[in-house]
Amino acid sequence: MATTGYEPYEGTKLERLERDAATAVARYPEPRSALLPLLHLVQSEDGYVSPDGIAFCARTLGLTTAEVSAVATFYTQYKRHPNGDYTVGVCTNTLCAVMGGDAIYEELSEHLGVGHDETTADGKITLERVECNAACDYAPVMMVNWEFFDNQTPATAKDVVDRLRAGDEVAPTRGAASVCSFKAMSRVLAGFSDGRADEGAGAGPATVAGTVLAREKGWTAPTMDGSSSADATETSNAPAAASTPQPGGAQSSVDTPAAPPAGGTSDTPTGRDASEEA
Repeated sequence: MATTGYEPYEGTKLERLERDAATAVARYPEPRSALLPLLHLVQSEDGYVSPDGIAFCARTLGLTTAEVSAVATFYTQYKRHPNGDYTVGVCTNTLCAVMGGDAIYEELSEHLGVGHDETTADGKITLERVECNAACDYAPVMMVNWEFFDNQTPATAKDVVDRLRAGDEVAPTRGAASVCSFKAMSRVLAGFSDGRADEGAGAGPATVAGTVLAREKGWTAPTMDGSSSADATETSNAPAAASTPQPGGAQSSVDTPAAPPAGGTSDTPTGRDASEEA
């Protein structure tokens, strides 16, 4: 298992955490509402929610350590022991399991020599069974630090983890141009942008098929303001309303570059080249 990897909060580290924590707390009308992002923040420093992290959150927000620990133990994204550089989560919920998710998890577990929520000896990979990742249209799905790897097989999954352990830059099927570290991902979840939100491919063709078809047919959702069924029928046959997300608009993913078909070689990136963040 990986070592603790964290140092006591003092000196420049403490100053940095206090500065970032003040930024997070200022976003909320009540300080205690900032507990979730603060837990991600200390995790971005230590690689997990350490005892010092619990104490820091409690002191910053005026809570008891018991109150902070109760939240940190409730959500699975908060780790109470050292996590690897990359959390590899294999979806084994119904559809992914039927499509091969269980086989992917079992082969990865044997390949890496670890079980659920365990970390390889080199500290690189933490393996997890995860519930639905809301990507059933690309089952079976694996995620690495919450980046999508679609239509996986045992062979492609093992190739991904081998490349991560070797220090290669690895591109997910959709999303950012490369997978960042667990600490970097935790900082983003704390609410601090890494400037990479617009990188890489967006939603794939299967995800937006319904939206594309609706636009081609001029379909819109029925009104919800109590108008008559005739009015609703007329509305449903009318062109898309101004409030409907338009191609290229801020709410639209239909024109975002689609993910390429699965099955490409591992050395073919699916996004733009980008240096992995520390």
